[in-house]
Amino acid sequence: MPISFSSDSPSRGANAPAASPPRRPLWNALRRGLRCRCPACGTARLFTGYLTLRTPCPACGLDTQRYRADDAPAYFTIAIVGHIVVPLLLLTEKLYAPSTLFQISLWLPVTLALTLAILPRAKGVLVAVNWGTEAGG
Repeated sequence: MPISFSSDSPSRGANAPAASPPRRPLWNALRRGLRCRCPACGTARLFTGYLTLRTPCPACGLDTQRYRADDAPAYFTIAIVGHIVVPLLLLTEKLYAPSTLFQISLWLPVTLALTLAILPRAKGVLVAVNWGTEAGG
């Protein structure tokens, strides 16, 4: 008689594998993290302030402190903003040759605005990746 490992068998033998926990929807979590929402439920805000994680989630009870992002959001933000601003700055310089004062007065606020807009989203995505891949402590 063959041994059946299906979940519909009435009794599990000693040789049956333990039931694996349900997979976490990584793509949904990434979208939620990009919107700065809880990666598990998507209803509650992920942050209490600008970058302070809300723990636990008031909607589902997820402890977000387990899913640390550390310095990675800052590194990704620098890379993204740099890849946007530097080519535009060089293109502006090549096409129009504006004064240095104009360049500074244009690109400093753009850089600051992009940084402030991208940083919480980068942290939300990294927390969501940690949650989705179960990388938290």
